[in-house]
Amino acid sequence: MTSTSAKRPDRSARPAFRCAECGWTASKWVGRCGECQAWGSVVEDTGPGGGAPRTVATSPARSPARPIDQIDVESAQSRPTGVDELDRVLGGGIVPGAVVLLAGEPGVGKSTLLLDVAARAARTGRRVLYITGEESAAQVRLRAGRIHALDPQLLLTAETDLGAVLGHIELVEPDLLVLDSIQTIASAQVEGTAGGVSQVREVATAVIQAAKARDMPVVLIGHVTKDGSVAGPRTLEHLVDVVCQFEGERHSRLRMLRATKNRYGPTDEVGCFDLSESGIVGLPDPSGLFVSQALHAVPGTCLTVTLEGRRPLVTEVQSLVAPSAVPNPRRTTSGVDSSRLAMVLAVLQRRLGARLADQDVYVSTIGGARVAEPGADLALALAALSSRENVPLPRGLVAIGEIGLAGEIRTVSGVGRRLAEAARLGFTRAIVPAGALDGATPPAGLTVLMAADLIEAVTAAGLVPDTAGAARR
Repeated sequence: MTSTSAKRPDRSARPAFRCAECGWTASKWVGRCGECQAWGSVVEDTGPGGGAPRTVATSPARSPARPIDQIDVESAQSRPTGVDELDRVLGGGIVPGAVVLLAGEPGVGKSTLLLDVAARAARTGRRVLYITGEESAAQVRLRAGRIHALDPQLLLTAETDLGAVLGHIELVEPDLLVLDSIQTIASAQVEGTAGGVSQVREVATAVIQAAKARDMPVVLIGHVTKDGSVAGPRTLEHLVDVVCQFEGERHSRLRMLRATKNRYGPTDEVGCFDLSESGIVGLPDPSGLFVSQALHAVPGTCLTVTLEGRRPLVTEVQSLVAPSAVPNPRRTTSGVDSSRLAMVLAVLQRRLGARLADQDVYVSTIGGARVAEPGADLALALAALSSRENVPLPRGLVAIGEIGLAGEIRTVSGVGRRLAEAARLGFTRAIVPAGALDGATPPAGLTVLMAADLIEAVTAAGLVPDTAGAARR
């Protein structure tokens, strides 16, 4: 008599499916990973479920282990790109053999920036290969002529096949490779369309191997998703050495470059660029973009010094407070966090007695700057109160500090760097939290006024608070 259990199929022999992003496994294929929620990342796991590993030891003849103090460090020295703002973010330049991923929204200026970098490298005698998969060679040539990025050492080709890309690298042997973009290149040996998870991983792996074998620096341009993150598999960011984000408002000329991952330098530096019809140029002193050119003091304006990474930037905050004609007054912001503004207005009304509940409040910054840090709270409060009382603040005044719900002014990081930047630009007075300098000497020519709470701050700014109204409340 045959046992029924023997006829049952072996469940362990069924093929398993694994997510290429996070490693989540499933017994059957699904379109979306149940762990990381990534689409199209679940593939069949053809490897054995257990037993001995398939990889065996080989002789390390190519790169035997050596004492660490005998390793040559000259090959890891960065080389300047010719663009000072890019070098600031990369940590001094690009390292031979490094792979840099530059991501950003469409039209932000990624291709324009890297075409300028490629031309500058070509003018120094290095051979540069620029491969475009999104545009034709003629379109890139037109842009290069417009931004004056023409040089015989800059070689240009339009390819979308990975095999052809690797063939160009073998033939040209460039000193710098720019690939625009990685989502447009596909391999005929891998299933899927260009930009898919498997294709992006295959292209990145092949280009990185070519870069490491030749000590050839590579800059990859990448797309971003709707939420601003780098498109493609998460492993792409782990494979490359540097990940940079290129940011900027579509209607603003200002562009900012940040490094979210950098194996060769810091990740708290920010590069500023000015994008115009003639190209993109670095801004070593971008504070002028964020300050209006008004010749006289205007109520409702206050200047502050924000920190973008380790870089201080003077930013002007403008406020307009007007009687509201609707039951629910408007709170409109541009470049300022709306929830942060609502909190500051509530503290002003509760602690100073400023009547703002029946007023429309509009707050904006100059030049497309974005103020997201708490160090600009005091400038928001003084600008709103100045507009409410129709009294301009003194010229040459900057305000730095975070406001607590109790009305106290808290210190913020980098006060010394902020005050040094304000003094360099010619400001004469600064309101900072009490004890912010911690005994340090303020910069020459700058009078620093300490304020422990909002009452002391508005008094130092020349605005008289309605403390009687606050007491009645």
